[in-house]
Amino acid sequence: MSNKNTQALSDAGVSIWLDDLSRELITTGELRNLIAEKNVVGVTTNPSIFAAALKNGESYAAQITELAEEQADVDAAVFAITTDDVSEACDIFSGLAKQTGGVDGRVSIEVDPRLARDTAGTIDEARKLHAKVNRSNVFIKIPATVEGLEAITTTLAAGISVNVTLIFSLERYREVINAFMLGLEQAKENGHKLAHIHSVASFFVSRVDTEIDKRLEANGSDEAKALMGKSGIANARLAYQIYEELFSSERWQLLAEAGARPQRPLWASTGVKNPAYPDTMYVTELVAEGIVNTMPDKTLDAVVDHGEVKGNTVAGTYEEANRVLDAVDAQGISYKEVVDLLEEEGLEKFVASWSELLQTVRTALDEAGQE
Repeated sequence: MSNKNTQALSDAGVSIWLDDLSRELITTGELRNLIAEKNVVGVTTNPSIFAAALKNGESYAAQITELAEEQADVDAAVFAITTDDVSEACDIFSGLAKQTGGVDGRVSIEVDPRLARDTAGTIDEARKLHAKVNRSNVFIKIPATVEGLEAITTTLAAGISVNVTLIFSLERYREVINAFMLGLEQAKENGHKLAHIHSVASFFVSRVDTEIDKRLEANGSDEAKALMGKSGIANARLAYQIYEELFSSERWQLLAEAGARPQRPLWASTGVKNPAYPDTMYVTELVAEGIVNTMPDKTLDAVVDHGEVKGNTVAGTYEEANRVLDAVDAQGISYKEVVDLLEEEGLEKFVASWSELLQTVRTALDEAGQE
């Protein structure tokens, strides 16, 4: 029996994805329980998630021993471990993927974040990940850096479904949608069935508040403090306005007539960082038809417990959202400076987590080799 709050979200057109994956989640049956009881219809992963899973998980011991016996190097070991987890999760979600024509039941795996500024390297890695997982419901995650835009287009043009990640700015979001449509136009020329190619655009929410709030607090005025906790939601709502605009364009209509499905907006970074704010606000204040909300465990549990879903909370908010960002600008806070910094910091965090993942696996391989 599904939870009433998560069911209300599903009924409002929101796909609930879990921002977490580990072998333990798969082998204990917990992932299946989340599907049955909490309306979870997809999973996203990133280097931080895999690093935590490997560090805390005994369930990888047998595979580590096997890889050590094969004398696999650390990069090959990480590739094998992460793609195995994602393949198994894809199998668990395969029924949902079939029921929804591939819209839901998706599992994402990210290219090595060290390639984020390397277009050719990202394209190559995306193809390798896709071939290794070998499941129709996998998403390859590619960061929305300037260098990533071409990689997104080329990967989609090859018929591979893409989760575009680390989007912070409205301008970059427009570029992402352009890269997506260009990819589908090329995929059509390449003879791929557009209905089989899916994509989401992961727009980050809470980190925008964290950075802007820090600057508003430093400003210290009453006007500045009154704006705290409002920028992340305003930014995301304006992203949805862009989604509505560009996916009702003539360019999109031509693709839709050829069987294409829209690239859905995905709200990422939805865990509330400031304990003074409601812990479900990046979920309940961003409800709209056709979106994905990927939640860490803590946020999902909060929604299950006390999330009040009041229908669409995005429609009719665009004027107010613009006023919020204009008021932030009037406080001397540069939107461009903030979003550029967040992209850079986001990449640095993922690279640091990837290094941690490599080190964890390296240590485990060494220890297994000594046994």
